[in-house]
This record gives sequence, C-alpha cells and structure tokens, in this order.
Amino acid sequence: MTHPPDAAAQAAQARVAESLSRQGMMTHLGVKLLRAHPGEVELLMPYSDRVTQQQGGFHGGAMGALADIAAGYAALTVASEGMEVTTIEYKINFLAAFRDGELRARGWVVRAGRRVIVAQAEVQHLAADGTVSACALMQSSLAPVPKTY
Repeated sequence: MTHPPDAAAQAAQARVAESLSRQGMMTHLGVKLLRAHPGEVELLMPYSDRVTQQQGGFHGGAMGALADIAAGYAALTVASEGMEVTTIEYKINFLAAFRDGELRARGWVVRAGRRVIVAQAEVQHLAADGTVSACALMQSSLAPVPKTY
C-alpha cells in the first residue's frame, strides 16, 4: 500500500520543480524531475541528438550536467527558505558509455552544513530492454546563496 507524500516531500517536490522549470539547459536537454524528498532527488534524461557526442553516445558533458543538477537539487531541498545553492566543485567518475535509452540520476545529501553542503550523485543507464547499468558517480560541494528571483 502506498501512502501520500508528507508535507516535507511535497514542499521539496514543488521547490525543485519550480527551480528546474527555470533551467534553460536542463529544459533543452529534456531533463524531467521524477521525485524529490528532503535530501534526495531523482531526475531522468532521455537519449536524443541534444545529448550525444560524435560517436552517438551520451556526451560526458551531458552526463556531468545531469549528475551536477541531481546533487544540486538534493542540496536545495535542505537549504533554508530564500536560499538557492551553487556548485563549488565536483569530481565525477565516468564508468561506462551508452547510447539510446535514458539516464537516471539520483542525488543525495551526505552532510548539510550552514556554509557547505556535500552531496553525491549516481547516474544509471536504463536500456529499452529494462537493463540498468552504472554510468557515472559524482561527489559535489555546494554553497547556499541568496535566491535572487
């Protein structure tokens, strides 16, 4: 039996959805929000000619952007009201290259400090036949900044 999301999960979902709608790059890449809970976010990016490199596979820049935004939005869900977050640095390991299907990124907060939030993200490839494969892992540091819009 499933239960309706609690108020904190609903607030996280709304906060991330509103911010994601303002992201021109993520809109261009076709990124969709699957779910957001305090401290955790899941996103999906479909395969298209907008996210490929010269050999037809997902471009590392698109994978990195997806991981960055998943970790960033996980951090946003724990940032104070009136604040946004900005990435200070990240390190990503690309584990395998894929074409077709979709990429799913899950970001989660490791530690939420007042000045720095540490988050991680994993990117998985979902093939048309249902196969799920590891694609990339990221660790990220983010800083809360005042929301300016």
